[in-house]
Amino acid sequence: SSGINAEWPLRPGALHFLTKMKVLVVKDIERDEIDFVSRTLGCRPIATADHMLPEHLGQADLVEEIHVGGGNKVVSITGCQSNAKTCSILVQGSNKLLADEAERSIHDALCVIRCLVKNKNMIAGGGAPEIELSIQLAQYAATLSGVESHCIKAFADALEIIPFTLAENAGLPPINIVTELRNRHAQGEAMAGINVKKCCITNITEENVLQPLLVSISAITLASETVRSILKIDDIVNTSR
Repeated sequence: SSGINAEWPLRPGALHFLTKMKVLVVKDIERDEIDFVSRTLGCRPIATADHMLPEHLGQADLVEEIHVGGGNKVVSITGCQSNAKTCSILVQGSNKLLADEAERSIHDALCVIRCLVKNKNMIAGGGAPEIELSIQLAQYAATLSGVESHCIKAFADALEIIPFTLAENAGLPPINIVTELRNRHAQGEAMAGINVKKCCITNITEENVLQPLLVSISAITLASETVRSILKIDDIVNTSR
């Protein structure tokens, strides 16, 4: 019960002898998949048969080829003997566009989980923290004068883009929603947010709509750093060939 993952094509003669020895050969594997399988099984990629040593090999209880519908097949490896805690998620769709969109959604969800592992603090969603921060910054900007006041006010206005975009993506009138959201926060309802399901402004924490704090911190930090980098550009030189 052995198997070989081949990144390069094998000659028919080699395949014949491997088949006689009941060795499973998996061909045409991407490089990143080889690295993933190697880490999972605790083995090492080798280039020649001379390097096929026991310490370079990995072990698993079962390696089988299964059908997943539509004439497609995948190789399933279960019962890995190594301590690597890994798994694979099979994404299927009626076309490549849907499959790619599902893959992006899963990637975003995994990034959120990673943020929760790093920082377990949660805040309200639905644009509530952004609009509250926008109001607080606008009030602080009113106490200042000069360039600092204009910069802080512009930063506060930019934060309203997040609830504006959220309302727009939900098919709601963004100007009306953001205006109502701003008024509710001005009245002291700090947890008021955009309820996409009910198409209105509600106490978003009562709907259990929460998001990791690290996601908002990272988004605002990266956006601020990008703006600072752009502002440092004095001139653009166009080169023609």
